[in-house]
Amino acid sequence: MDSTSTMERPMMDIGAGGTIGRTRSEQLPPTAPAQSLSRTASAETVLSTADVTSLSRKSSFGKRSASGGSGAGGNSHGRSHIRKSRSAQLKLDMEDLVSSGAALSRASSASLGFSFTFTGFTPPPQHGFNGSSADLAPFSDDDVDLEAAATTHRGKNLMTEPTLPIYLKFAEVKYKVVVKGVEREILSGISGSACPGEVLALMGPSGSGKTTLLSMLGGRAAADDGCISYNDEPFGKSLKRRIGFVTQDDVLFTHLTVRETLTYAALLRLPRTMTREQKKERALDIIYELGLERCQDTMIGGSFVRGVSGGERKRVCIGNEIIINPSLLFLDEPTSGLDSTTALRIIQLLHDIAETGKTVITTIHQPSSRLFHKFDKLILLGRGSLLYFGKTSEAMPYFQSIGCSPLIAMNPAEFLLDLANGNTNDVSVPSELDDKYLVDSYESRVAYKEKKKLLAPLPISDDMKATITSSKREWGTNWCQQYSILFCRGLKERRHDYLSWMRITQVIATSIILGLLWWHSDPTTPKGLQDQAGLLFFIAVFWGFFPVFTAIFTFPQERAMLNKERAVDMYKLSAYFLARTTSDLPLDLFLPVIFMVIVYFMAGLKASASHFFLSMLTVFLSIIAAQGLGLAIGATLLDIKKATTLASVTVMTFMLAGGFFVKRVPPFISWLRYLSFNYHTYRLLLKVQYDPVPDILMTSVPLDNGVTEVGALVAMIVGYRVLAYLSLRRVKASNS
Repeated sequence: MDSTSTMERPMMDIGAGGTIGRTRSEQLPPTAPAQSLSRTASAETVLSTADVTSLSRKSSFGKRSASGGSGAGGNSHGRSHIRKSRSAQLKLDMEDLVSSGAALSRASSASLGFSFTFTGFTPPPQHGFNGSSADLAPFSDDDVDLEAAATTHRGKNLMTEPTLPIYLKFAEVKYKVVVKGVEREILSGISGSACPGEVLALMGPSGSGKTTLLSMLGGRAAADDGCISYNDEPFGKSLKRRIGFVTQDDVLFTHLTVRETLTYAALLRLPRTMTREQKKERALDIIYELGLERCQDTMIGGSFVRGVSGGERKRVCIGNEIIINPSLLFLDEPTSGLDSTTALRIIQLLHDIAETGKTVITTIHQPSSRLFHKFDKLILLGRGSLLYFGKTSEAMPYFQSIGCSPLIAMNPAEFLLDLANGNTNDVSVPSELDDKYLVDSYESRVAYKEKKKLLAPLPISDDMKATITSSKREWGTNWCQQYSILFCRGLKERRHDYLSWMRITQVIATSIILGLLWWHSDPTTPKGLQDQAGLLFFIAVFWGFFPVFTAIFTFPQERAMLNKERAVDMYKLSAYFLARTTSDLPLDLFLPVIFMVIVYFMAGLKASASHFFLSMLTVFLSIIAAQGLGLAIGATLLDIKKATTLASVTVMTFMLAGGFFVKRVPPFISWLRYLSFNYHTYRLLLKVQYDPVPDILMTSVPLDNGVTEVGALVAMIVGYRVLAYLSLRRVKASNS
């Protein structure tokens, strides 16, 4: 088969007569002559009305039919697309339009109607569809399909290279796991293929190996045996930037809006050849192409934060991947948890994406009959074995040919899943049906022919093959840009938690209570001096305890996001780590300032600017050191329960060794105090408030000018963070 014709859907030629493609986005008054006004994703294209003589249909990304059907005019399925948009009708004075000598072309898409003129794929003109008069629909109020024939001005600016067609082939893929010393076969010799322009569905009951197979095809896991090729070449690092992978769980930042989420993805993932403004415009294009314009300023939301709906969240996840114009798009259960109507829109979206020359592979659990017929190819798995691979439309005839047919009218997907599960209720099956019957039937009737096709070389050039074989990684931005973008994203995401009214109230209430308990304490008497020293120790403990139990959640909570973004080489780990740890500092230092202002003057500590700012600096050092400990514990364990337990024991030990409760620590355990940031912070606060420090407050170790304590805190700040970074590197290496 011809590689380019497989990749591309037929397109309407823009003939000498000056025809332009039409979408159904908006309707024009019937009195309008050949001139037209259409909407394209937020871009304006001026067309000379003198040259516009007729309108023709163009097969484009996102055409829809009233019945939910999909396809392109002239494609192999013969399905016609009718796009319906919920935009308001445009009422314009056509005489003014003619006098202006131009028509404004703009795409509009509603949140429930995906209106696509997808950027990034430009079919060569030689593959255009030679439409006949039968293919041209009359231009009327009842049937208006307006779409710009040429890519919009905005799309041209944002367009990268055309979609590289990638043919995916896999043969005899096997995978095993060892559970409690027992080897279990997850996949046993799965073979198949997917071509550009096709949607391949991996279907089977739970535990049949769908997600495992998808992960292997997407380069996320390695097969124990078998061959997986991309344009007849093995997987390489450069291929990562041509693959989009949508996980089953919607891994998104809760407090970012839809537009912010897609904008940050565009800034990090799109190539360096595009400017920052072009990347932002690409994100806006994706928003309109996915029908998300109504919720673009709404937070994503989560368990405790109200946000967008499930279908919108899933579209945002898809937008995160298609924004890079991938050649391969993998999706794991994209319809999970969605109602049938929303699920149909998602599958229609995948079909529209495939029509632009992309290869789409998705797992599906139990689709409705309408969803089932949307897929071009189907792989049916049962207990890790291949029961069927081929065209979806030929699945039912095949199973009927081997004696398996439903006794009642039922969803084909339901019938196939019953067979895969061994459930024969309401199903006519051969008397010899057993676990191996379906596998053996496929092997004897279909497998040989399909495997022979897989062995045939692809009719593509060596240059095209070479484009995916490079082992060099391609970064969308340099290190400094990655750090800057991730720093800003971190501030926007975490400001809602750090600056929540609950946390602010907690700090202010604690500081007021402390101020009242130590109201104008008098350090001139021994008792008053000890009381004031107790306040200083509490400050050291409080601002050691608080940051630790905030920081330990950092990496465990973001583990899924980090794995997802690092899997596609979105940024370097060092840029992420530094941005993640430094973006917390402005937020971490805001509340201590409020706390110290209230406590310091209510408690009657030394009222001078130098003493106050030195006390603040000491508290800041303690906070950053404590935060480093929390980051190290969280990065090392990556389990919130384990990290919380270890942090509790560590913080309590550091507090007891802090020099306030026990001043004469036994020599065999006295080394603990040098590891305690509470110990060094307490000594520095004493140095700032009382110089020289009275003997009644001192431990057995004399206090000099405080350089030793400052050096110890700085060493902890650096050391704990280095430990956290190395722990993340170790986890990344083990995942790889």
